[in-house]
Amino acid sequence: MAEKEVLLTHNGLKKLEDELDHLKSVKRREVAERIKIAISYGDISENSEYDDAKNEQAFIEGRIITLEKMLRNARIISASEVEANTIGIGTTVIIKDLEFGDIMEYTIVGSAEADPIENKISNESPVGRTLLGRAIGDVIEVNVPVGALKYEILEIKV
Repeated sequence: MAEKEVLLTHNGLKKLEDELDHLKSVKRREVAERIKIAISYGDISENSEYDDAKNEQAFIEGRIITLEKMLRNARIISASEVEANTIGIGTTVIIKDLEFGDIMEYTIVGSAEADPIENKISNESPVGRTLLGRAIGDVIEVNVPVGALKYEILEIKV
């Protein structure tokens, strides 16, 4: 089975590489030291510090494997691939909610980079998928669990 391509911007690639480096160079050492200290307490069969450290170690190793896989399958979206007048991965869009009048700004990114707190939405999300390929002035309707939402595209930034 072919592995899924991971779409990333240059910033997203750097963020994943930095996280991977931190996990390998810092967190692995920290957890190894915690395990060493927990073992020094003696019997590990009922040692909660040891169990916690081993669980964290498993999580870290799992995340390292995930990040390495993502980076191996990454395709970087370059600025030359982004069209100035249509929405694509890497563009920032300002939209207006036609029901409530709210103005929102989102950057469309690959799913690996999505971060709602930073207003980065995935190209695979209902809103992101519907915005792709659209232009300023377009009105879109997005079906979400709460019903249909209508947005007008006000501005596109590359």
